[in-house]
Amino acid sequence: MACVERCCRCCAEGRRHSSILYSILRSEERAVPPAGPAPQGCPCGSRRRVALRSPQVACKAASAVLVKTLRFVQNVPCFQELPLEEQLLLVRSCWAPLLLLGLAQDRVQLETVESAEPSMLQRILTARQQGEQPPPRAPAPGRPQHGPHLPSAGDIQAIKSFLAKCWSLDISTKEYAYLKGTVLFNPDLPGLQCTQYIEGLQREAQQALNEHVRLIHRGDEARFAKLNVVLSLLRSINANVVAELFFRPIIGAVNMDDMLLEMLCAKL
Repeated sequence: MACVERCCRCCAEGRRHSSILYSILRSEERAVPPAGPAPQGCPCGSRRRVALRSPQVACKAASAVLVKTLRFVQNVPCFQELPLEEQLLLVRSCWAPLLLLGLAQDRVQLETVESAEPSMLQRILTARQQGEQPPPRAPAPGRPQHGPHLPSAGDIQAIKSFLAKCWSLDISTKEYAYLKGTVLFNPDLPGLQCTQYIEGLQREAQQALNEHVRLIHRGDEARFAKLNVVLSLLRSINANVVAELFFRPIIGAVNMDDMLLEMLCAKL
């Protein structure tokens, strides 16, 4: 797929970043205290939660990859031909898998630490000692929880498994480009007007990937299927988890739609 292949090379030249990402990338790294042992609470009431070992470092790395990824997207001629509304729909739906592909391509290591959340009984006793109101009851199973999506050990393991799979396949720059094209041009999104055109672009990206694999990896007939397994792993990762993990620790509650709109309309 020519319009994707022309954007294989990473555009490393620094141009004007959007204000949100620019502040992250320019911020100085703060010293992060070494992680101590997890607090010993009641095992029946604690839940495994996961946090980044060095949030500043990881967030800056993810922000740099996001800028590079959107620069790649903006430089795809077929994407530029779409109306702005269509561009926004596509980017809002696929920014997280594109970011994860970029993290895998740049071999960004994901170091995390586990911590135990205090049980309900511990929080009630602590609140009473401090003269505060007891915390509200947890929602019943099956009811949606309001508030931030806190990454669990399972969420992080899904991301780590995806990265490990990419690294084990030693995916090339062109293969990453075709995978990104397949993810970007998703014709199944509700609200799209250029569905047939976008479907054709996705099909071209898959065909180009297949032809490239058959040409370069003639002895590995299963490689094309293995690369599509990578795409299936991406679909199992929640975009909210990616936002909470890489951006919330540094810039707080972040509206990714606003950030993406700002970045897409900027000259990255």
